Amino acid sequence: MKKLVRDLGAYLGVLVGLIAPGGFALGADAPRVFRAGAATSNITPPLGAGIVGNFEVPPATHVHDELHVRCLALDDGTTRLVFAIVDNVGVNREVFDEAKRQIHDRTGVPAEQLLMSATHTHSATSAGGANRIALRGVAAGPALDEYQTFLVQRIVDGVRRALNKLEPARIAWGAGQVPQHVFNRRWRLKNGQTVVNPFGGQDRALMNPGGSRTDLAEPAGPTNPEVQFISVQSTGGRPIALLANYWLHYVGGVPTGHISADYFGVFADRIQELLGADRQDVPFVGLLANGPCGDVNNTDLRAAARKYAPYEKIKLVANDLAQEVVRVQRTLAYRDWVELKAAQTELALQTRRPTSALVARAEQVLARPATVSPVHRLEKIYAERTLTARDWPDTIRVVLQAFRIGELAVAAIPFETFTETGLAIKAASPFPATFTIELANGGYGYLPTPRQHELGGYETWLGTNRVEVEASQKIETAIQGLLRKLE
Repeated sequence: MKKLVRDLGAYLGVLVGLIAPGGFALGADAPRVFRAGAATSNITPPLGAGIVGNFEVPPATHVHDELHVRCLALDDGTTRLVFAIVDNVGVNREVFDEAKRQIHDRTGVPAEQLLMSATHTHSATSAGGANRIALRGVAAGPALDEYQTFLVQRIVDGVRRALNKLEPARIAWGAGQVPQHVFNRRWRLKNGQTVVNPFGGQDRALMNPGGSRTDLAEPAGPTNPEVQFISVQSTGGRPIALLANYWLHYVGGVPTGHISADYFGVFADRIQELLGADRQDVPFVGLLANGPCGDVNNTDLRAAARKYAPYEKIKLVANDLAQEVVRVQRTLAYRDWVELKAAQTELALQTRRPTSALVARAEQVLARPATVSPVHRLEKIYAERTLTARDWPDTIRVVLQAFRIGELAVAAIPFETFTETGLAIKAASPFPATFTIELANGGYGYLPTPRQHELGGYETWLGTNRVEVEASQKIETAIQGLLRKLE
């Protein structure tokens, strides 16, 4: 009997020694297992709601293609990282925060390991809630509205399903070049010329000028021709998911009243087709997260203008992008395991407030009779935004985030970020490969650099831009600190 007790004790001791403190991983000699899972949730709104992304807000009358949240979960045996990419022009922080809270409650994944972003399609209904007009996304509004509540639930469902589908996997990442579809949309004017803005001032840079203008000197900033991506497969080689990152605002060419995921959705479909992953028993998920492109579009003013049929250019851009990703993907060596890490911080930024002179001018503009010609076609809209800005809080706190996936780093910023900011983050990163996802974990408008603020233009106007002039520099510094933490 004593021998039996001793043998049982020894056996139990071995078992205890094999189990890690968290109860999940085996001892140091056991092989490490990398896992991945992916899923989608349909977030298409009902017809009738207003489509946002432009100054007019037409009601949705048709669904051309469904909107989704596309989710990818990665697990190295110790840490889980999750991406949730939402087909919307911009999602308020309180929506993402509530989704993260529910996911953590149901799965245990901490909020700092959940990266959520909007694609910036301009053909979806608003996820801004009541404060879209009142506070322009700067401060939390009342309780979530019906669509926001629906969106939270679908994000939660998508992430939980991606986690449910975790399976042994291998991973690779790479980068290709697709320069033909990115052009800086802000142009300097020749010989220091200026144009009037809605506040009665003068700008030295112009957004989306017509190609027939003769006073254009040069683009005001750079572009990034790269498409970077992460590819995950089952250990047997079956495609699980592919997450790409391209720095292009959106494409457009969507008829009025149509709901569409723009080229982000077409890319997801096309990459699935090119990888031979259609109708798998475990469905493949393609994801396209937007990068720093607040000053970038797909129109080349130096080339002869060409007209495209509805959705034609969307398909062209998505196909070119997918073809290049697949070309590079075929050259990659996949890894059976990589280390995952996450870091997050909150940064306080001052909001821009209108001067007493701007407020007085705005009140005068709004009091004018309709027979008075405006100095700028958007004068009244920005007069209203000027008065709204008086109610903004003095500061806002924004979430900044970074993931490490092996030797790849992913930064996340909650603004429509300028390309030069993304390039600066990439250049200063301690990792061999780095990309940035914009409109992540919230949305607060445009983020011009101080240099671009000096030039003026749409992206710098009060109401379009809502935070201090130095905000981009503070964000760069904070992101660099997060990346160093992940080394």
